[in-house]
Amino acid sequence: MTTTNVTSTYFSGLKCRECNKLYPADVRYVCEECFGPLEVAYDYDAIAKDLTRDVIESRGANMWRYKELLPVAGDVTVGPDVGFTPLVKADRLAEALGVREVWVKNDTVNYPTLSFKDRVVSVALTRAKEFGYETVGCASTGNLANSVAANAAAAGLRAFVIIPSDLEVGKILGSLIYGAHVVGVNGTYDNVNRLCSEIAGRYNWAFVNVNMRPYYAEGSKTMGYEIAEQLGWELPDAVVSPMAGGSLICKLDKAFKELTKLGFVKEHNTKIYGAQAEGCSPIVNMVKDEADWIKPVRQPNTIAKSLAIGDPADGVYAAGTMRNSGGWGENPNDEEVVAGIRLLAETTGIFAETAGGVTVGAAKRLIENGKIDRNARLVLCITGNGLKTKEAVAGSFKAIDTIKPSLTDFDSLLQTIQPEELPCQ
Repeated sequence: MTTTNVTSTYFSGLKCRECNKLYPADVRYVCEECFGPLEVAYDYDAIAKDLTRDVIESRGANMWRYKELLPVAGDVTVGPDVGFTPLVKADRLAEALGVREVWVKNDTVNYPTLSFKDRVVSVALTRAKEFGYETVGCASTGNLANSVAANAAAAGLRAFVIIPSDLEVGKILGSLIYGAHVVGVNGTYDNVNRLCSEIAGRYNWAFVNVNMRPYYAEGSKTMGYEIAEQLGWELPDAVVSPMAGGSLICKLDKAFKELTKLGFVKEHNTKIYGAQAEGCSPIVNMVKDEADWIKPVRQPNTIAKSLAIGDPADGVYAAGTMRNSGGWGENPNDEEVVAGIRLLAETTGIFAETAGGVTVGAAKRLIENGKIDRNARLVLCITGNGLKTKEAVAGSFKAIDTIKPSLTDFDSLLQTIQPEELPCQ
């Protein structure tokens, strides 16, 4: 593995989010002066000279159409087809929620592992290859593990994914199938994350959300770029996004600000709303309590396991993003999460995992309590596919009707069905 400073014309280093100290664009993630987190520093003047809306629109339908705004120096070597997922106008969902206009950013069909994590992994592993890493890994609640395993397999990299041992079966299988070394830890995600920090330090491997985190996190911005472009280069009035570590909503906000800075969209204040499940909502609690710090949740208790991070790395920044934009946070309970999954499916045909149910459930609360204007153009970020968390909703349905292969039996069945459930004659 090499540790050379691999840069491009468009980014030259890393910058502390707290004290603004600059560092080379190498493998590091914490400021040596104040221990603040690092993020990529861009040269927006250089970007503006080469990147225009026409250039973007001339490129392939993937997230790399915005390459100049991502921290990769050379060719894209991992996940060249990730991104540019559908933005679906959801009129029936809007009617059900009682809001004028709803759009669903549908990352349940993202390539290759059906979640938004393919975005961040594509950036992180391409960058890891630029540094010469051959072994990669992650701490994960499921979707990230799947994406690291799949993308590492395609890129010929060795992968170790470390997860809480009680994850949904679909997510565990979704990592094993790619030949990754899957390690279950008897503990919470926060236990897993601390262990991965130690492993990355001892073995000098590229852990995408540990020592590669400054590069990894930038991949989330592409969801924001796509939303703006797919709305005809306009920003929405409001966005509701799920929160686990808190990075996604920060990067959505950053993406909108970058597009405004570059003149791709007109300045418009998009209110950012965060969603967490009631059984693990440290960021939402911080916002609602008007607190200055995160109070960690030591024992998460929710069906939304993909969001169950009790001590979120970007929690303070996520809370600041919501407050500064004029947004808010909500934390539906598990019953509301299941109802949200079903409502989304029944009105749009999109089957989301539990994080999607959290997003819809939070949006419903936010609209009902007046935090989201009913005349707003609202975007819901749906980040993962429901086929991964079937257990969460399986118990909410009654047993299917079973009959003999007889039209008479079918006619009798119809007599037992409520009129509103029958098709129009």
